[in-house]
Amino acid sequence: MSTEGVDEDCLGWAARDASGTLSAYKFSRRALGNDDVYVKITHCGVCYADVIWTKNTFGDSKYPLVPGHEIAGIVEKVGSNVHRFNVGDHVGVGTYVNSCRECEYCNDRQEAYCEKGFVNTFNAVDTDGTITKGGYSSYIVVHERYCFMIPKDYPLASAAPLLCAGLTVYTPMMRHKMNQPGKSLGVVGLGGLGHMAVKFGKAFGLNVTIFSSSIHKKEEALSLLGADKFVVSSDQEQMMALTKSLDFIIDTASGDHPFDPYMTLLKTSGVLVLVGFPSEVKFSPANLNLGMKSISGSITGGTKETQDMIDFCAANRIYPNIEVIPVQYANEALQRVINRDVKYRFVIDIENSLKT
Repeated sequence: MSTEGVDEDCLGWAARDASGTLSAYKFSRRALGNDDVYVKITHCGVCYADVIWTKNTFGDSKYPLVPGHEIAGIVEKVGSNVHRFNVGDHVGVGTYVNSCRECEYCNDRQEAYCEKGFVNTFNAVDTDGTITKGGYSSYIVVHERYCFMIPKDYPLASAAPLLCAGLTVYTPMMRHKMNQPGKSLGVVGLGGLGHMAVKFGKAFGLNVTIFSSSIHKKEEALSLLGADKFVVSSDQEQMMALTKSLDFIIDTASGDHPFDPYMTLLKTSGVLVLVGFPSEVKFSPANLNLGMKSISGSITGGTKETQDMIDFCAANRIYPNIEVIPVQYANEALQRVINRDVKYRFVIDIENSLKT
């Protein structure tokens, strides 16, 4: 396969400034390298990260900015050294598209913790000096290491959210052995990440309790997602009834919230895993020390975990709950993400809505 540059322009939707408003945008991708895969994007999930960087929340946004790091699509070309993928394969691309490939973490397939820092799928400086642009676009060129096989009988629209929301909860669940049938799991927050934690928990054979600030999610949590219990986190009586009852808690909430009430729910040697980003974490040392408990942090996962997670979802028929939208609805979707008005992940139908 030739490695000459791709002539056609890439179509996308980009934010031009901190208003975060997206509109149509044309740009060029890098040339297809010997180790690269050219992916026609069919679907892209909408993540809160898209809100953060389109609106320059951290002051490091590089405009024009094309968001999107939950990418699913079809291989259209491969570089001469690529043997893992063939034209026509269904693939996914997640939150990063490069890493140093030399440090102990990369060697251990834990690229998310690369010592030199991984290259984000959008709004980062790539190896050729260009700024990476994400999945709200017609195609992407990516090194084969950061591309993942999606079984052809698994819907591409459903696969997209696995690449961030699914992986972010799957990785710490596996690391902390939350896949032991009969154990008890608490899930704090019922958004894109939380609902996937519930699905994984049930697939692992766990007893799952959802903690939410909204009673309105109760019926759906129990009937649709199959949780065993639903607790309104502000109800002290309900919370106290579960004292020392949980082996694990996975906390997906990024808003500020108290941690002591959850620490008291853990059994001796229980683990609370934090995957959200509240502004601070405060709890009584007694709630940690006296019960031999642990609190752990996690972000996304490495390349091996990503493929394992996709394969697990395909084998167990685990599908995110999604709302498929056209790219023209992206601005409204991002506002609804801010308003927490999503059940439970937006997925943009790039293939059928992103046109010239």
